[in-house]
Amino acid sequence: MSHGPRQPGAATAPAGGKAPGQHGGFVVAVKQERGEGPRAGDKGPQEEEPVKKRGWPKGKKRKKILPNGPKAPVTGYVRFLNERREQIRTRHPDLPFPEITKMLGAEWSKLQPAEKQRYLDEAEKEKQQYLKELRAYQQSEAYKVCTEKIQEKRIKKEDSSSGFMSTLFNGHKGVDCDGFSTFDVPIFTEEFLDQNKAREAELRRLRKMNVAFEEQNAVLQRHTQSMSSARERLEQELALEERRTMALQQQLQAVRQALTASFASLPVPGTGETPTLSTLDFYMARLHGAIERDPAQHERLIARVKEILARVASEHL
Repeated sequence: MSHGPRQPGAATAPAGGKAPGQHGGFVVAVKQERGEGPRAGDKGPQEEEPVKKRGWPKGKKRKKILPNGPKAPVTGYVRFLNERREQIRTRHPDLPFPEITKMLGAEWSKLQPAEKQRYLDEAEKEKQQYLKELRAYQQSEAYKVCTEKIQEKRIKKEDSSSGFMSTLFNGHKGVDCDGFSTFDVPIFTEEFLDQNKAREAELRRLRKMNVAFEEQNAVLQRHTQSMSSARERLEQELALEERRTMALQQQLQAVRQALTASFASLPVPGTGETPTLSTLDFYMARLHGAIERDPAQHERLIARVKEILARVASEHL
């Protein structure tokens, strides 16, 4: 038995001669149990408060109106959100999604007109491309098949709604043609709620672990920076010591050259040996040994040595 579409404000009497008000409260209760708000024109014994729209359920993907059609374009504002959202989420990982959207909305309102126009131009370009692809798609055979399927689903949905309302008015309580209770909503079962609680607990645990890892990472970064600073300081000190060593080596070489030149005219007593750069150490040792063996005999030699050493010290030290 088919039913025509009901008028929003019409008060039709159900079978059995009962007044419409007797079924009104029951219909409202059923709608509330099924998660449906009251339609325009439906009135029960008392006025019901309007149900606020909560938006699209989180985690549930929207179905495409044209599954095989071109992808619908986004506005300039949405392009801006998509571009900036990940940057804000990286800087503020604990910030909830609504707060991120609020921050981006304020940033969009303060954006310079030239920068904002860039997003609007890109969106307009994408929109024109979409319209072009849509016109081409509407001429295809796939579009005709898709629209026919959508129309068939719409008709079946209207017929099932009419059959459900007829069942309610004829006294059947919440059972459809397959014997499935219309009040048994799977998302409100105890199993779903327990699973949801377990997921939330797991998310909290993962967030805590993430915070702990971030703190450890911060400590390691500070330690790394400290080690880098210490390494740079040691490298600077090493370079300074190398420069000092090189200066001392140059000074030592100059002193050795001066000693070699000064003692060239002063041979070792008994051997007549004179120094060179390579034999200066042996020459000085032998000269010192000869003077120690008989200091009194070599007084003039000692005076000469002191004179040479004083002159070298004044010139090179």
